[in-house]
Formats: sequence, structure tokens, C-alpha cells
Amino acid sequence: MAEAASTALIAELESAVKGGSSERRLQMLRQVTDLFLSDADRLNENQIGVFDDVLVRLMEQMEARALAQLSTNLSGSSLAPKETVRQLAYHQDASVAVPVLARSARLSEGDLIEIASLRGPQHLLAISHRETLSEGVTDALLKRGDTRVSHTLARNTGARFSERGYAVLVESSEKDDALAEKLGLRLDVPIKVLRELLSRASAAVRERLLKVAPPEMRARIQAAIQSVVEQIASPSLAPVNYAESESMVLALNRAGKLGDQTINRFAIQSEYTHIIAALSLLNSVRIEAIEPLLANPRPDGLIVACKAARLNWSTTHMILRNRPHCRPLTAQEFENGREVFDALSLSSAQRTIRFWSARGSARKADAPDTAVAISDI
Repeated sequence: MAEAASTALIAELESAVKGGSSERRLQMLRQVTDLFLSDADRLNENQIGVFDDVLVRLMEQMEARALAQLSTNLSGSSLAPKETVRQLAYHQDASVAVPVLARSARLSEGDLIEIASLRGPQHLLAISHRETLSEGVTDALLKRGDTRVSHTLARNTGARFSERGYAVLVESSEKDDALAEKLGLRLDVPIKVLRELLSRASAAVRERLLKVAPPEMRARIQAAIQSVVEQIASPSLAPVNYAESESMVLALNRAGKLGDQTINRFAIQSEYTHIIAALSLLNSVRIEAIEPLLANPRPDGLIVACKAARLNWSTTHMILRNRPHCRPLTAQEFENGREVFDALSLSSAQRTIRFWSARGSARKADAPDTAVAISDI
């Protein structure tokens, strides 16, 4: 380092800070920054600390534009003065904070978590672009971040996620196909998370993932999809004997009483063997074609079956609301279901049910086929 030059600059600091003009202070800031960057790789921590003290004092009365330039200049230095970088990163003006938030290696995990909990969306987005991110930081970002933050994190290969973080992303991806695709293409996504993601994803998302995934991911995604299909298709409980229910609904139908009012009552009373038998009879398909639809986490297939059976939305809603062994649907999911129900014609619904029945067994009545059939209508 040019000792004489640095000593002269530091000697001028007091006069520049105390009585110098804004132009003089800005000139000093640039000179000190340039001197530091030119000699940074030859400085020890004590010497860097001297520069830190000088820069912090000069920053006190600087405008945001000058600080933004300082932030840009220091963001790529692995030896940048720590306190200077921290003050820049915590700055409320995003133009000042963003460069160091996105790149500087001098910020600690604690700094990043605190900034993510205090500052605005541009600060959070900048952090989400960092080359590496710990689970603690991504948790903080996902707690307050917007859609842009979620998408950036999902495609950031250096970001690590906790179970909670993955759960947040998977839940958000259910209504965001682009996010689902980004998350599904991560090489480090745990298989359990991938299965959950694919169980909620539409058939279109699954198809696109298989199409664009690199070879090392394609086999993994295909295996996860098959696992989801088998889980949905395989009965988790002992086989059910539908003989009594089939006899009862057949008698009700012959008497002209197998309609919305009766099936609505079945749903309220959780008599789902009766509902399955009724939908089987009204759709003229086997029990095995209807039974998997009740356990499918996605409600679309059951909506098609109800529409094809000429039930109204009120009855369909009640069936969906009281399904055993299924998580409760959200208000938004019910709204989406109503839109599917209203848009679906009777002929299309009946054609879809016949298609599923033709597959030949309950094991083949899987979620991907359900979604594809609906999307093709």
C-alpha cells in the first residue's frame, strides 16, 4: 500500500467530515474506496478496520446515490470493511442496499435474517439472489417474501430449505404452475417433497417437468409420479363390501328417489359406501372406477363423476366437504371446483367417466389420467 498516500488521505478526513463541502466529502469517499480496493488483497484485518472507521464516518452525511455507488464498488470484495457493508445492507433505500445484499460475502447469516424481517420486498428479492443461502435465511425470506422471492429461491441452486421452507413452497406451487416446475427441477429436492409436489401438481405440470428435466432428473420425477399414482390407487383400508349399498341404491333408483336430496343426505351422514354405489349406478360404471376418486387429494375427478351423474353443485359440494381420509379443501379450492363444475358439460363429463371405466381397474384410475381427461374436455 502507498503509505504516504493513505496517511495523507486519512489526515484530511477530519477536516473533510467536519467542515468540508458535500463535494469534498464525496471526493474523499471515492479516494478512500479506490485506495482500499487497490490494496485490499495486501491488507490485514487491523488495516481493513482503519478503512472501515474512515468509510463509516464519511457515509454519515452522504446522499443515497453516492452510497449506492459505494455499495456496488464494495459488493464484489471478499475483504470489504464489515461495518461499512452492514450499514449499506441495512439502509432503507433499496438502491443502496441491493448490491451488497445480493453479492457481499461480508454479511453474516444473522444480518441477512434480520434484514429479511425488517426491510421491504426489494431487499428480500436481492437476498434471494445470493450465491448461497442457509435454511434459516430462506425461512425468513419465505415468511415475508412475495411471489418473485419464491420463484427466485426455487431456481437458486445455492439455496437450502428446511422442511418448513419446502412445505411453504409446495403449498404455494399448488396454485402456481411455474413455481411447481422450478421446484420440481431442483436436483436437491428430497423425494418426499417431490412426491408431495407432484401429487398436487396438474397433469400439464407433470408432463412439462418430464419434457424439460435433464436425464438425471427425468427418471427420478417419473418414479415419484408412479409412486403417487400407486399410493392413490392402492386402498389403504380393508376391501369394502358394497353389496348392501348397491342393493339399496338400486331400489331407490327404481322408486325414483335416487337424486340430489338422497345423496346429499348420504354425504351429511358420511355414508360413503352408499355414495360410491350411487355414483356407480348413475354413471353406469363399475364401483372400481368411482372408489379411487373419493381418496384422491385432487377433487377434479369426483367433480366429473358428480356432474356426469346429473347431481347439482350443492350435493357435489357436500360430498367434497365430508370425504373421509382427505384433508379439508380450502375456500379457494371450493371456488375453483365450482368453476370446473359449471364449465363442464354433461356430455363431456359422461364421456370422461366412460374413458376411466374403460381403463379396466381401479389401479389405472390415477390422478394424472384424471387431470389429463379434464384438461382435454
